[in-house]
Amino acid sequence: MDPKIKALFLDKYAEEGAARYGVNPEELTFIGGFQNFIYSYCRKDRRYILRFTPSTLRSLDGVSAELEWVRYLARHELSVSVPVNSMEGKPFEQIDGREISFYASSFTYAPGRRIGYPECLGNPSLYEQCGRITGRLHELSRSYRPTGACKRHTWEKNEYLLRAEDYLPQDHQPILQALQEMKLELARLPETPEQFGLIHGDINVGNFTIDEAGEMTLFDFDECQYSWYTEDIAIQLYYLLYVFGEDSKLERKEQYELFMKHFERGYTEDGRQMPRNWKEQLGLFLRLRDIIVLVGMHRSWNLGQPDDWTRDFLQDSWKRITNGKSLIDGF
Repeated sequence: MDPKIKALFLDKYAEEGAARYGVNPEELTFIGGFQNFIYSYCRKDRRYILRFTPSTLRSLDGVSAELEWVRYLARHELSVSVPVNSMEGKPFEQIDGREISFYASSFTYAPGRRIGYPECLGNPSLYEQCGRITGRLHELSRSYRPTGACKRHTWEKNEYLLRAEDYLPQDHQPILQALQEMKLELARLPETPEQFGLIHGDINVGNFTIDEAGEMTLFDFDECQYSWYTEDIAIQLYYLLYVFGEDSKLERKEQYELFMKHFERGYTEDGRQMPRNWKEQLGLFLRLRDIIVLVGMHRSWNLGQPDDWTRDFLQDSWKRITNGKSLIDGF
């Protein structure tokens, strides 16, 4: 999280937001957040999430559009963390702060458990499940029509792309140049209904759970945006490959091939088709994710004395971005 925003969020804002949802402040448990302030609480033996979104990150209309989209998915039986109305029946509440506002929203707690590293690696059943839920989400996106005037942003208004120059050090001009060239490349891609629509935007092992029956539940739609469906696929692949450094390309290749085979099997269940030209576009969106991750790290982490893994990743990422390469080049 941006340290400047973190400093502006006071305990009394969390208490006020909790009250709007009928929750005592003592019931809140802070569980973190990379973009937002996330708490959990219990009501009648059920767990819920209470999220505070800075107004510098999302507009009022943007939050409204996100919650409408998630409710639509839930109504069409996609397993998601469902929004919960406030005590006054509002989809979210605005908490006014000293300099900025925070939008408080609540969700059901996703059932099951998260699957982290290294359990997520080399996991065919997980990749098939990821393909299945992603394919269904994209299928619903093609039929989704927002009911109101509020609409989520498109890819070029992504926070990391808009503010890359603010977050990256001055010596990262080659990265910014690569980003500008990539934007031009993306702008030339067709935006047909078969390829382009409202996506989750951040599917990774931190944003889904698996219950005892093997059912996957998606949550954290804060990054949802209009983009190419291939970006949703590339994001998942990226986080399964970036753990393998340049000195372990064989392992990266094996992981890539396993993911591709089983993800596609799940995605194409019930006659669904993969997005048009998705394999040709994967490398481009993996390169885009490299930049987004790099920007996020510089925004939220103290990189003055990185550990060995972080140092190696930063060096490898710099080389890939400035040379126009992706994690799967040469596979």
